[in-house]
Amino acid sequence: MGVIVGSGDFTYRVCENWAQLPPGMVLGDVAAVGVDSKDRVYVFNRSSDPMLVFDREGAFLRSWGQGVFTHPHGVSMGPDDTIYCTDDFDHTVRKCTLDGKVLMQIGVPNRPSPFMCGRPFNRCTHTAHAPNGDLYVSDGYSNACVHKYAPDGRHLLSWGRSGMGPGEFNLPHNVTCDDDGYVYVADRENHRIQVFDGNGKYETEWHNIHRPNGLFMPRGRCPICYVAEIGPYYAFNRGAPNLGPRVSILDNKGAVLARLGEDPLAGNMPGKFLAPHSITVDSRGDVYVGEVAVTGWPSLFPGQPQPRILRSLQKFEKVPPGTTA
Repeated sequence: MGVIVGSGDFTYRVCENWAQLPPGMVLGDVAAVGVDSKDRVYVFNRSSDPMLVFDREGAFLRSWGQGVFTHPHGVSMGPDDTIYCTDDFDHTVRKCTLDGKVLMQIGVPNRPSPFMCGRPFNRCTHTAHAPNGDLYVSDGYSNACVHKYAPDGRHLLSWGRSGMGPGEFNLPHNVTCDDDGYVYVADRENHRIQVFDGNGKYETEWHNIHRPNGLFMPRGRCPICYVAEIGPYYAFNRGAPNLGPRVSILDNKGAVLARLGEDPLAGNMPGKFLAPHSITVDSRGDVYVGEVAVTGWPSLFPGQPQPRILRSLQKFEKVPPGTTA
């Protein structure tokens, strides 16, 4: 029947070996995952085939992006069934059709802004879409800010700087919007999610999470928030309880509704996590989690040989509360 994880209204069955790859094709670190209006799944991974597309049953449909992307990092689905792909190594965001045609590019490949200058981009990380079509870009690894763009790619404003106070960031790693236009930023190394209005005004922040890597909010009023959290890598807290890696499901005030993958801790078995990096949910409530497992393994298990197969993509099928394996 499969491994069962979660609790209450957020109970899931792990779909083992869900993605059916063609012979000879490999799946690298899965940096990002998105779902379109027909529940097709887009897997942005670090391999020779950057974008892999599957139907909801896991059948392979196509691949694209070869020769376009340097280092896949973020994916978000546009309101018109387009897909926005963030490449942190070449400092760009590309708006693409669902079969890979580039429609718009923001940023100049391989021309980063100066370190921590607050101007776009220096290793941008993810994108999010406001209800009115505006685009937000988190700019995190060598910057500490969020940039706002009009739908046609015009830069409107930026906010944030390096720090720990309200409106400051220590690696803004992911960003999402709700239907009221509020902007949620995964401030990863400050262990929090910060909430802003559409013009960057600080509203509040959520804690009780550890190194939030990925965010996803379904459409609708008062949405819940799915959070992919990376675990601790330091020698002194590696393997400590209650820190992840895990997936947390929060209400619209930041309270924890359920968690997936905490017991035991980091692991390569179904239903456990190594390095959750991205998360999305389809129209039926099924959850998809992309992991940078190859990158995460030596930090989690230093000196231990890497398994021949590291799992970097999992699907969790939503099931009724009380379901058992």
